[in-house]
Amino acid sequence: MAKRKKQAKMNTTMRHLITKLNPRSPIAEQYRTIRTNLQFSAVDGDMKRLLVTSSGPSEGKSSTVANMAIVFAQQGKKVLLIDGDMRKPTVHYTFRLDNRRGLSSVLVGESVLDESIDKSDVQDLDILTCGPIPPNPSELLGSKAMEKLLADAGDYYDVILFDTPPVLAVTDAQILANICDGAILVLRSKQTDYEAAQKARDLLQPAHAKLLGAVLNDLEMKKGQNYYYYYGN
Repeated sequence: MAKRKKQAKMNTTMRHLITKLNPRSPIAEQYRTIRTNLQFSAVDGDMKRLLVTSSGPSEGKSSTVANMAIVFAQQGKKVLLIDGDMRKPTVHYTFRLDNRRGLSSVLVGESVLDESIDKSDVQDLDILTCGPIPPNPSELLGSKAMEKLLADAGDYYDVILFDTPPVLAVTDAQILANICDGAILVLRSKQTDYEAAQKARDLLQPAHAKLLGAVLNDLEMKKGQNYYYYYGN
């Protein structure tokens, strides 16, 4: 039974990284479409720091941001994926990394950025896991230390992506939105409530970040369609 459970967990992780495992699949192609649309949105300004969030839990934001990070790296960009969900982090599970130090460690001064970043097995993609879960995530994310971390990372990376907690649960995504260039809202077909999506949008709009659009995932395929993901405003 233990073996079956371990295998099931591994298979789930593999599905999350479809852009790595099956880069020619229709789903991987839709992640590249997201990447292209984001690059078009950057014509009039810098879109280096991007956050991905959702209105509520289990809507696919973590797998979405992980696959987005991979397709940017596959394009030859130097990418840093940061787990900004310091309440329920998952990035270290997805990429099978140690989480004993990470973002929280850097922000409280227990380690430096260079020592806390892990290289993934995807070329040009580095990961900053959450690190030990702190008692005050919102304060850390809005700190001067966070601004310094981003300034330092910005000198080396072309794209910095944040996985953040759901907007309606806590204020963390709104705080990070103020220091990012753009935000993306992930919605799950037949699960995300329309009013919840509207409220999430309204909470993000006052931030300095531009709400770039939404990723609708788990969309049921109709006959003749070859995609699962759609990106749009």
